[in-house]
Amino acid sequence: MTRHGLIAVPAEFIKQSRIGRLSRLRLFIKKPDMRTVSIAGALKTMTKSPLKKMAPATVNRTVTTPRRKRNAEYRTREHLTGAEIDRLIGAAKANRWGHRDATMILAAFRHGLRSSELVDLRWDQIDFTQAVLHVRRAKKGTPATHPVVGDELRALRKLQREQEPKSPFVFTSERGSPFTTAGFARMVERAGVEAKLGFPAHPHMLRHACGFALANKGHDTRALQAYLGHRNIQHTVRYTELSPSRFKDFWR
Repeated sequence: MTRHGLIAVPAEFIKQSRIGRLSRLRLFIKKPDMRTVSIAGALKTMTKSPLKKMAPATVNRTVTTPRRKRNAEYRTREHLTGAEIDRLIGAAKANRWGHRDATMILAAFRHGLRSSELVDLRWDQIDFTQAVLHVRRAKKGTPATHPVVGDELRALRKLQREQEPKSPFVFTSERGSPFTTAGFARMVERAGVEAKLGFPAHPHMLRHACGFALANKGHDTRALQAYLGHRNIQHTVRYTELSPSRFKDFWR
């Protein structure tokens, strides 16, 4: 025992204990269960996904926009007869704003107006004193001055008196804004269903109806061209070609 109270350990015992620990460490390292794994192999094992690769269930296809069918597949003709115009106006009168809707159809038919020309119609284009309408054409068409007959003139005067709020445009919505071409197209389509025309109606049929009605009355092609505002007479010939008045004396 030392002077500090500790037990003295012989040097040989310490040496033997160190040798024993080293031998046990060597046995642990040399165990057959331990294997040396490379870094590449470890990363490959870690990144390997347990999910299986499968073929896609969907087939990639090119998305095509559906094309509209030709007009001939929807209806047999592109114009309305006089009787069908009357039925269309009668159906429009049953709407909430029946007088406005019926007047729009009547004006589009009488003057061969396109939808854009109709909704852009202003009060300063109508001369109530002379009973004329100054027509401004779209698509670079030629302008013209049309007469306004009694029933249409009375309908326009009533529409002007009852228009609230007042507007420089003839045909306005209930909020006072100008009527839109889309709104007019929907109104004509609904009126066609109510009138039971048997085919879908659209606003341009009113312009065609005007051309065919005037051609059936025997008006010449040049006058009809000026009335409808066609710059090219080829667009007007279609009305006179289908007019039955050309053949009225064939069996007499």
